[in-house]
Amino acid sequence: MRKLTYLFFGVAMGAAVTTLGTQTNLLTGGSAVAASAETYRKLSLFGDVFEKIRTDYVEPPDESKLIDAAINGMLASLDPHSSFMDPKAHREMQQQTRGEFGGLGIEVTMEEGLIKVVSPIDDTPASKAGILANDVITKIDGEQVQGQSLNQAVEKMRGPVNTSVKLTILRGKDTKEFTITRDTVKVQSVRSRDDGDVAIVRITSFSEQTTDGLRKAVDTLTQKIGPDKIKGYIIDLRNNPGGLLDQAVSVSDAFLERGEIVSTRGRNADETQRFNARPGDITKGKPVIVLINGGSASASEIVAGALQDHKRATLIGTRSFGKGSVQTIIPLRDNGALRLTTARYYTPSGRSIQAQGIDPDIQIFEDVPDDIKGKDETKGEAGLKGHLTNTGDEKGGSSAYVPPDPKNDKQLIYALAMLRGEKPPFDPNEKKADTPEKKAEAPTEKKPAN
Repeated sequence: MRKLTYLFFGVAMGAAVTTLGTQTNLLTGGSAVAASAETYRKLSLFGDVFEKIRTDYVEPPDESKLIDAAINGMLASLDPHSSFMDPKAHREMQQQTRGEFGGLGIEVTMEEGLIKVVSPIDDTPASKAGILANDVITKIDGEQVQGQSLNQAVEKMRGPVNTSVKLTILRGKDTKEFTITRDTVKVQSVRSRDDGDVAIVRITSFSEQTTDGLRKAVDTLTQKIGPDKIKGYIIDLRNNPGGLLDQAVSVSDAFLERGEIVSTRGRNADETQRFNARPGDITKGKPVIVLINGGSASASEIVAGALQDHKRATLIGTRSFGKGSVQTIIPLRDNGALRLTTARYYTPSGRSIQAQGIDPDIQIFEDVPDDIKGKDETKGEAGLKGHLTNTGDEKGGSSAYVPPDPKNDKQLIYALAMLRGEKPPFDPNEKKADTPEKKAEAPTEKKPAN
């Protein structure tokens, strides 16, 4: 039985990647972990409770659902990202990693028992309907969401194409209702455009097509602008919730000639893995700026952290989410799969991002519209109940707002000015920062990593 690992941001849809080994039975056989007498006593107690419910509950219970609920409860007690997927959810997760699935196109997480929108995926029914990051889903088709698991809520939002679902949304103090028609969601994880002499590449998620999409976008824009005329590249990772570990590694590798990209460290020292860059830079050493914010998580933070540590890119924006753990997908024969947190990941300099995030080199706050002011900030990993703690000072989330019109996008405007060697039209310190400001340097031609 294969064990698959991927990065996960607390959203309902994830993706499996790297094969790491075989599953170990925790109670029997081979190198099984010896359970204590107390553990066996508790398992016996569970059996007694299950039998009482099965025989004496006022109505005949669905025994399969009882077991699933018990498994989910056990996993939920570990951290916000471990969970059980039934066969249907497992199949849908595999569709998600291929970049195509049916539904609304909405990334969600659970905070304090509430289902909260991380971000709507670009050009999907959810984004077109006006769903925003940080919206709280209170009802699905009139049924209260509170008390349901994340998987249960997502199950209700999924359904056949061309059918509708009604979402009741709490946005600040206002309650809004949206009727959204489900559709086949094809996630184009890479979008690109030029701004005269600067190439802008937005990565919305890390699916199986991301690295190929990035390489194609960079090559197309380089040829369009001209290799000798292009001033540099902007990689926009804002509100990117993460995805596949191997894609985060290969995207980082695309800009690096050598050096470590990321390491993952599990419970035992022999489980440590290190991923290193290979020679070859798709930009030929041109300056790179990476945009991040409070919605940039997991795989996004691996890329941002690697390029920052190697001084390959200048980071602009607000502090990232702080999702620094790796989940392993363990298939359970025909019974679905187990999503289990098995490791933490570290940047090349040894930084753990867990519950801390990545601080940009230049912190710039966007001008947030009055109607969503105060609602634009994510709580970050540190704000999730039961999150893995960090030995360092934990930090909350930060603003995840991105203006829909590039003309109002201060982070993008500043990045363009830096690449062109121009004076930005505003001072990045004009708003009080909520984290210590770092001294920023303009991005330079690429230097070999130490």
